[in-house]
Amino acid sequence: MSSSREQGGVHWRKSSRSGANGQCVEVAAVSGKIGMRDSKAPGAGHLAISHAAFADMVARIKSGREDARE
Repeated sequence: MSSSREQGGVHWRKSSRSGANGQCVEVAAVSGKIGMRDSKAPGAGHLAISHAAFADMVARIKSGREDARE
């Protein structure tokens, strides 16, 4: 389960694995790409990457090749 909110017509989602520590990232479909933003500062902008780059990043984190905490 994830939590979500809409802002500016974009549906942002935060993983249910996000803890109460405030270190959360939200994702959304933005202009044909995947947008990522800091859930603590949603008005500060977002980073948009391709679907392929997002899938690769998630696979690298899950496999341990990338440390998501850095």
